[in-house]
Amino acid sequence: MAEVHPIFSASTVSARHAQVPLGNNMLSAVEAILDPAVLALSLWLVSASVYGELRPPYLILAVIVFSITFPGTSRLQSSVKLLIFNILYSWFWVALLLLFLGVATGYIAEFSSHALITWLWAAPLSQIGAQLALRSAAPYLLLLQGPPQRAIIVGMNEQGLALANRIHETRYSKIALSGFFDDRNPSRLHQAEHSSLLGRLRELPEFVKENRIQFIYLSLPMASQPRILHILDELKDTTASIYFVPDMFITDLIQGRSGAVCGTPVISVCESPFTGSNGIVKRASDIILSLIILTLIAPLLLLIAIAIRLDSPGPIIFKQRRYGLDGEEILVYKFRSMRVCEDGDNIRQAEKGDSRITRIGAFLRKNSLDELPQFVNVLQGRMSIVGPRPHAVAHNEIYRNLIKGYMIRHKVKPGITGWAQVNGYRGETRTLDKMQARIDHDLDYLRNWSLRLDLHIILKTVLIVLKDRAAY
Repeated sequence: MAEVHPIFSASTVSARHAQVPLGNNMLSAVEAILDPAVLALSLWLVSASVYGELRPPYLILAVIVFSITFPGTSRLQSSVKLLIFNILYSWFWVALLLLFLGVATGYIAEFSSHALITWLWAAPLSQIGAQLALRSAAPYLLLLQGPPQRAIIVGMNEQGLALANRIHETRYSKIALSGFFDDRNPSRLHQAEHSSLLGRLRELPEFVKENRIQFIYLSLPMASQPRILHILDELKDTTASIYFVPDMFITDLIQGRSGAVCGTPVISVCESPFTGSNGIVKRASDIILSLIILTLIAPLLLLIAIAIRLDSPGPIIFKQRRYGLDGEEILVYKFRSMRVCEDGDNIRQAEKGDSRITRIGAFLRKNSLDELPQFVNVLQGRMSIVGPRPHAVAHNEIYRNLIKGYMIRHKVKPGITGWAQVNGYRGETRTLDKMQARIDHDLDYLRNWSLRLDLHIILKTVLIVLKDRAAY
């Protein structure tokens, strides 16, 4: 069955794009300091315009803002529309955090409400203006760094051509691709749109020295180890930087990254995004947000429990087996919305007009209120607030044999909401195509996870629940 790729990838939200090295220290340095500096400077200007001077509280706040936003995000490769969205989105969360800290500490009393309101809209506008100005200045900054750095690719194959296309499509790159080297006959080679075949591998060292090539990308099959070693030996008499582009990279990597095992370099092909500090950040955010949410919705939980008890006989909480982290079975809590509590080897998904659904259950499912007890599962460590939605064990056993990569979604804890759910794949999945699309979105989430993406999904879930009627 054909794979259905997400139309709107999570990478556009998480800002974790695959980048070709730009060889561009000046632009990278400017990008790192631009947003933090603009936010701090805009606050200083607001203080000067309101009070006629820079007051100490504003100076301290500017230092805090600079600290939490440094280094700035690279935005030169984004479209203008995505640039504006990312700036407004990032500023929303920074401003919300600062407001929370200000109220919690009482420090907000040191600031004029007029000054703060002015800064709330002046800061992102200043960022947008500064980023657009950087785009205009970027070509001149590139000229200051001298001519482009010349590069060649060894191996005119699929991954080599993909790298060539990426280099040519990357704006403000200091890399000038000269062409390819390959020993095969031209009739056996993939066609290169942007670059030509420069010669055979035996001609490579001389070409590199004569043309002062700075970057060499080896895009040869992993089975060609003797040939690769010979090339590396021949290139020892040059000053070029050499990079491997292994053919394994044409596969679909999940959190692909380099590392070491007992001192031996390795490259991950499929790994959980929640390792090391990422795991700590994910778990801490789950605990903090769950405690806040459960505290706020406690009266609502009590009212729902009473309504379920009065509406139909049976337990208030429905417990169902699901696959959790690493495919281990867990018990997931939900408010009971049906007259039956199915948890066997053959479970029928809920359908529109399903006679098993109670009156209060229909309301709960329509508004996703039946999922609220799962915040307790989050505190238990069985689930996360954001992650692939858990399916019934019976459904897992069916789809794991029908959809390639289905079980990879269990490399992380299941979530109350997820990337698939906020992109229209919420509720019943009648066809295999819909389930395939849901799994594709789950894997897209694993490839591109960031705390920013989680916050985006949570915010979008709240907005969707208020108007969506896809689940029943």
